Amino acid sequence: MSVREETPRLVLDNGLSFLRGWQKAAYEEYFGAARRDFLLVATPGAGKTTYALAVAVRLLAQREVAAVTVVTPTEHLKHQWARAAARFGIAIDPAYRNAQGPAGAGFHGVAVTYAQVAAHPALHGGRTRSRRTLVIFDEIHHAGDALSWGDAIREAFEPARRRLALTGTPFRSDANPIPFVGYVPEPDGAPGARRSASDWVYGYGPALADGVVRPVIFLAYSGRMHWRTRAGDELTAMLGTPMTADQVAQAWRTALDPAGEWIHRVLEAADRRLTEVRRAMPDAGGLVIASDHETARAYAALLRRISGSRPVVVLSDDPGASRKISAFADSADRWMVAVRMVSEGVDVPRLAVGVFAASVSTALFFAQAVGRFVRARQRGETASVFLPSVPVLLGFAAELEAERDHVIPALPRDSAAELAEAARTRDAPDGDLDGQAFEALAASATFDRVLYDGGEFGTATEPGSPEEQDYLGLPGLLEPDQVALLLRKRQAAQLAARSAALAADQRRAAAAP
Repeated sequence: MSVREETPRLVLDNGLSFLRGWQKAAYEEYFGAARRDFLLVATPGAGKTTYALAVAVRLLAQREVAAVTVVTPTEHLKHQWARAAARFGIAIDPAYRNAQGPAGAGFHGVAVTYAQVAAHPALHGGRTRSRRTLVIFDEIHHAGDALSWGDAIREAFEPARRRLALTGTPFRSDANPIPFVGYVPEPDGAPGARRSASDWVYGYGPALADGVVRPVIFLAYSGRMHWRTRAGDELTAMLGTPMTADQVAQAWRTALDPAGEWIHRVLEAADRRLTEVRRAMPDAGGLVIASDHETARAYAALLRRISGSRPVVVLSDDPGASRKISAFADSADRWMVAVRMVSEGVDVPRLAVGVFAASVSTALFFAQAVGRFVRARQRGETASVFLPSVPVLLGFAAELEAERDHVIPALPRDSAAELAEAARTRDAPDGDLDGQAFEALAASATFDRVLYDGGEFGTATEPGSPEEQDYLGLPGLLEPDQVALLLRKRQAAQLAARSAALAADQRRAAAAP
């Protein structure tokens, strides 16, 4: 019997005991009423892959479907899905290429990327029509990355028997509708505005309460930035203070300059934090998310000098990128530096410390990046993410638990130019979308504050100070309520110490002749 003719056994033999509570409830919801399309929104790290494969096993076992197609954002995720499916007895071919035509006879299905489908939608439409197919869309919001992609996804998978859409971040910053996602009128919105409608939602807040994800502590760093504009003017400003959009963008990029002090100090602090976390999590790893290949390599060189060990560098044009990520996931290496390869979906559960050193200001990218650090392996693990004190990032950090949907604004049907503008990929900070030329001159660093659970803790201080160490030295194993309690205690102690020091200074001044 060929592999694809075998019936997967895991669910039939073992029931649903391996599913978490939310997964079991969502599973029952899926099979409670027959539906062709189902949208699951679950926070990164919650276990969307396991849920989807449990559904696939039952559909295959009941012969409701005869084949499975998994659509992913990246090549690496194709292989990750294939490995996960194999544990369920489902054989998925991650190496399938458009040129080969029909899928191999030894597989239940294939894993493909959204770009691969967009390159030849008719081919994938033919495959879908030829067999009763379940299509699993991993991070379905990517199907709206371009209008042409959405059209291709519809053409390829309209014939599918079942479509299961997964996402941890269903919101987008453009007006492109996501294929096979239902939309409802936006409450209190402009006439014609619509909001995506999910069939099941499991947000970060409930997942944190269930111990499924880690609490995230954000450590923000400010500092004085000095740069020269294209017009030749030299500007100096404190990161995080009121500025124009262009100035915010340029100050942000100045902070991220590998030659400046700011990134060096932040990487030093992050490495100290990783050392502390590894006392309780010996294999804990760190990830620096960079803006481009050149800065990624420069950050890796800095980290090597700081930590004494060579970081793993993952670049999108590296044919061995997927292998490097997998090897890092299975190792005890300290650091990995990457551009976009690991911003979404990549499963490296031991990642516990991150540095957001990318000049990207979209809520979508920020949520995807933070999602790399929240997957919990045992209760009490914490995640720490270092970031520049840029207002938009601080806002995202403060709203981590907020649930968002994709809202399509009301637009005239003939607004093609507006739709094209909305569909542009925004990979630079607001106010710097056209990459204005400027020259970073100097960037100092100041520890600004800690953000956790919507609250702010700490007072501005210099890197290396005892106040900063209070937060870098937080234990690596803490329950969410313990994190908040300890942060409040340390802030109160710091404020008391500052007040005492100020009072002593005033007494000395009064006693002076």
